[in-house]
Amino acid sequence: MEDLILNDEIKNKIKETVQELIEKMGVACEVETITENGQDLVFNVKTEDSNYLIGQYGINLQALQHIARVVARKKIGDKINFSLDVNFYRKEKNESIAALAKNTADQAVTEKRAVVMRPMTPYERRLVHMELSQNDQIKTESIGEGEDRRVVVKPVDLI
Repeated sequence: MEDLILNDEIKNKIKETVQELIEKMGVACEVETITENGQDLVFNVKTEDSNYLIGQYGINLQALQHIARVVARKKIGDKINFSLDVNFYRKEKNESIAALAKNTADQAVTEKRAVVMRPMTPYERRLVHMELSQNDQIKTESIGEGEDRRVVVKPVDLI
């Protein structure tokens, strides 16, 4: 979304591109445009066949979003970022990760010890770090390698 003004024409082009792409996959759907925080552009796909589009742990949704971005960029002729969601799966997952992060921070402060979270994807870890960045009672860091990488939440007075 750098230097590109998102007018209704561009939003409609992206929406049509997403709708067409998913229908070519043989999935009936309805696409709605959602603007979050006044600037994040999200296209939510409403469908009965959400399992196919989301996949295990959202892997199909990630791939579908990448393909939709590539196709939309070719049609628009400029780089544009947007997110794809299916039946608000990603939104609900983000909210649950934020709640988990807050609960883990509370646990770390209450028990005055570092708490190690479960392994997460880079995107999930970023959400945790961002969610807890405003909490001045704790610090976060990522440890581990590859798929075993996880977030450690530590009370500030422990460091």
